[in-house]
Amino acid sequence: MEEIPVIFNPAAHSQKAERLLSRLERLPGCILMPTRSPGDERYRAAEAAAAGFKTVVAAGGDGTINGVVNGMAGTGARLGVLPIGTMNVFASELGIPQHLEEAWEVILAGNSRPIDLCSANDSHFVQLAGVGFDAEVVARTTRESKMQFGPLSYIFSAAHVAGATPPSLQVQTDHGTHEGRFVLIGNGRFYGGPLQFFHDARLDDGKLDLLVFKNYSHLDIVRYFGSALAGWHTLQNDVEYLQTTEAIISSTPPVRYEVDGELSGQSPVRFRISPNPLEVLAPVNGAR
Repeated sequence: MEEIPVIFNPAAHSQKAERLLSRLERLPGCILMPTRSPGDERYRAAEAAAAGFKTVVAAGGDGTINGVVNGMAGTGARLGVLPIGTMNVFASELGIPQHLEEAWEVILAGNSRPIDLCSANDSHFVQLAGVGFDAEVVARTTRESKMQFGPLSYIFSAAHVAGATPPSLQVQTDHGTHEGRFVLIGNGRFYGGPLQFFHDARLDDGKLDLLVFKNYSHLDIVRYFGSALAGWHTLQNDVEYLQTTEAIISSTPPVRYEVDGELSGQSPVRFRISPNPLEVLAPVNGAR
């Protein structure tokens, strides 16, 4: 049986860590590569790819996946996903089972599909990115809060961030220049869990899906996300939805941006599709 390295943060799940570690160790063919410090996923993934492994698995949430992808991008290795994190948006996009052992069966089956590998300046991402509002939410959401409240921790942070007066963002795309208060970028359909913010998105269409939001008050934020639950957020006159091969976003003063739920830098930022796709192990009848 092929040996498969699994990148895992043994400190990420507090009281669940020991139980998860025991289950991971029982997976057939699994070689555990625990991280040694925050942000170590990238280096462990690069180490595994350099050692010649054909598959590198990220065991965790979207942040862990992002670190692994940035370590293995361009190596030719395939990405596997075990969704055991706080947020597992990318796994949901691909139709990967949430049950650990069932997700491992997907990896052992060896069915891969190419997806667009996106970049924001020098960082890669696979699912989503945001400039402005949601990056500020990520910045305010502590590890302790995520461990205590799970996904609800982001909602608590959003309540503190909404209502501020951020600078206007200038967004240059294939279609011209746009202006808004915050921007969400999707490679896949999902954002923040089950919400299909980007209803026309495909992981392999060579395009970025952008949502440009024009306003920022508490009521506006509630309206935007409430309408997203109902599926008609793109029909509002202060929301632009477009597809582009590239987007350059700038502001004065600079604002933060995030990729796959991880803070990555400040504007200006250039989003684009990398020339070489990323092979990802996924169910045959997974997401479109």
